[in-house]
Amino acid sequence: MWPGLVQLAKEGGADVIETYVFWNGHEPFPGKYYFGGRYDLVKFCKIVQQAGLYMILRIGPFIAAEWNFGGIPVWLHYVPGTIFRTDNEPFKHYMQNFMTFIVNLMKQERLFASQGGPIILAQVENEYGFYEAAYGEGGKRYALWAAKMAVSQNTGVPWIMCEQFDAPIEVIDTCNLFYCDQFTPLSPNKPKIWTENWPGWFKTFGASDPHRPPEDIAFSVARFFQKGGSLQNYYMYHGGTNFGRTSGGPFITTSYDYEAPIDEYGLARFPKWEHLKQLHKAIKLCEHALLNNEPTLLSLGPLQEADVYEDASGGSCAAFLANTDDKNDKVVIFRKMSYNLPAWSVSILPDCRNVVFNTAKVSSQTSLAEMIPSDLQPSSASPVRGLKGLQWEVFEEIAGIWGNADFIRRGFVDHINTTKDTTDYLWYTTSLFVDENEESLINGSNAILQVESKGHVLHVFINKMFQATASGNGSVPSFKLRSPISLKAGKNEISLLSMTMGLQNAGSFYEWVGAGLTSVKVEGFKNGTVDLSSNTWTYKVGLKGESLRIYQGYGLNSKMWVPTSAPPKGQPLTWYKAVVNAPPGDEPVGLDMIHMGKGMAWLNGEEIGRYWPRKSSKNDKCVLQCDYRGKFSPNKCNKGCGEPTQRWYHVPRSWFKPAGNILVIFEEIGGDPTQMKFSLRKVSSICAHVPEDHPPLDLEHLQHGEIEKNIGMPTLKLKCPTNTRVSLVTFASFGTPAGTCGSYTEGNCHDPNSVSLINKACMNQSECAVELSNRNFNMGLCPNTTKKLAVEVQCS
Repeated sequence: MWPGLVQLAKEGGADVIETYVFWNGHEPFPGKYYFGGRYDLVKFCKIVQQAGLYMILRIGPFIAAEWNFGGIPVWLHYVPGTIFRTDNEPFKHYMQNFMTFIVNLMKQERLFASQGGPIILAQVENEYGFYEAAYGEGGKRYALWAAKMAVSQNTGVPWIMCEQFDAPIEVIDTCNLFYCDQFTPLSPNKPKIWTENWPGWFKTFGASDPHRPPEDIAFSVARFFQKGGSLQNYYMYHGGTNFGRTSGGPFITTSYDYEAPIDEYGLARFPKWEHLKQLHKAIKLCEHALLNNEPTLLSLGPLQEADVYEDASGGSCAAFLANTDDKNDKVVIFRKMSYNLPAWSVSILPDCRNVVFNTAKVSSQTSLAEMIPSDLQPSSASPVRGLKGLQWEVFEEIAGIWGNADFIRRGFVDHINTTKDTTDYLWYTTSLFVDENEESLINGSNAILQVESKGHVLHVFINKMFQATASGNGSVPSFKLRSPISLKAGKNEISLLSMTMGLQNAGSFYEWVGAGLTSVKVEGFKNGTVDLSSNTWTYKVGLKGESLRIYQGYGLNSKMWVPTSAPPKGQPLTWYKAVVNAPPGDEPVGLDMIHMGKGMAWLNGEEIGRYWPRKSSKNDKCVLQCDYRGKFSPNKCNKGCGEPTQRWYHVPRSWFKPAGNILVIFEEIGGDPTQMKFSLRKVSSICAHVPEDHPPLDLEHLQHGEIEKNIGMPTLKLKCPTNTRVSLVTFASFGTPAGTCGSYTEGNCHDPNSVSLINKACMNQSECAVELSNRNFNMGLCPNTTKKLAVEVQCS
């Protein structure tokens, strides 16, 4: 997908692609390096170079990124005497080795700009300023060492440190926030760089869906360049997918869509992508003035101001007019001309006269993308013969210790220190004797299991039967479980399956954060509660199916798989396998897991990732429509309350063969595999609305100096996805339509000719444009009312 994603970013106005370098992906074992598949860093750099774009290489090697362990290899934690991210010799040794290896690799391929390559900036460390104080003087020494070590690599390009509040003089300090217009570098000789502007936010299983409106993102970018910004980067511009077990957090979803301008599946997200594209063009029209002049600040009101970039001879002039009032629109006078500034907006004037873009006025179309279900189709390549329909094979895990125990110990061990993140799963098993005279425990429901855990998820099995589950969340991984359990007279086996959901990815001393059980008790006995915490516990790391690798390679043909035409439903600890055809068409594909419980999924041995259609609370604060005005925070404009945080799981098209695709699912708590479907991501509708006072400049072809003559009538533009045409006009109204794309309604003021006119202009066209003029509409309709044209069409 890389070439298409890079090209779409370029079309959106990007000049530079920024990427992290994932230490734990590239050095899975000490001194053993990997650059295959998705970790082919050189290939990625060359794709960017071939597209004619620059690169920022954020080596870190700590990256945070909601990525497992912040990108640092787990094995490093177990090197004796190691403490991460401080003046610690083992850590600095391995960090320097890795950074030197990456720098030398880039040099060998001549990828630094000093060698004619695309890399113009490199980064060492990441947001360390938030945590440095916790490490005391060791933290300060480490930051200084990291900077000097990086500079000594002699790359010929500058090094940056983001959110490093005492960055050494050798490197450039940069900003990572929702707004960086007020950021000032530590030295006036350093450029003002914004390494991370967050156009959305990450999601955690069980939480609602964050949303940042395009008006606010554009406002933040325009303000940054208004106030002397040199470079800003979107984190993320394409969010993508945390395949396998790469999500950190804990509890970060497999999806890392981030509501980015390019969505997880590789499609441009309208209007965000297009609105920012128009912003980028408007800023670049100001390029000459911004590069050659210092700004003059003018007050236009209590919360209104202009920054003017003009040379003394009057040869170039650009202005940014800002209204930072988060409630009220304002009319301001600038250079004897009147300008209407919507609340919380910036108008860009590349000639200090004409507004070519206002951040609050979204004229670009909106697209509604849907996941269209596609049943799993049986493949002719299925090894199960003689039966019609989709055929399944099943392997059932044993609840508790399988094979030989790994070790036996009194009391609890830490989950992470035991598994060392080689698996999510760790079995804790002990026994409990119940005397026959405990009638209320044996025959009733008085037996109550109490468990306390540092996280992250727990499934309870009593005598091999599933009884209960509990979990923490993205804010508080620790949790308590209190649940009735069924016991029998005599010996009872208590098997607790503890799970991690990604390791910590940031924080001071984060590598020492543990997981797993801290207390297990059973109440209801005649003599009181029984504490099992100091019992003898038997431990087993991982699952049998994992050890056999039945999800890939030779394991796919293992004799452990049992054919069946009726796979069990609602059964915990069950592996399912089916051989399927690729879904039809060429649209991006997601796996719909709404009818499953929790587990992992693979296709042809490629790990799709953790699935868990865990719902957010109905009591979360969600909005129907986001008010972009005012400072944004991740919980300001949430959607999807009471719905699964993630229902669909991206399966790249490149992972499919035409037939014979092997889909493997491990289900932990029980679901209905027959209800699983592929879903095709398609744009179902596109919409646009344009107010009659919107500037209609053709930014696609506009050159500096041609602004005046390009002023014409406001124009609505629609463009269908590639190889499709307008097949139905579902809504059209010129007047005062209300609502948003997918829910437009006519207002009190409506031109009845709207639908017929849009039909005539757009039907069977791949793209169309309609002017808001007297020739097309009754512009005198509803005097003294600001009207707009709103249209929704379907493309096929």
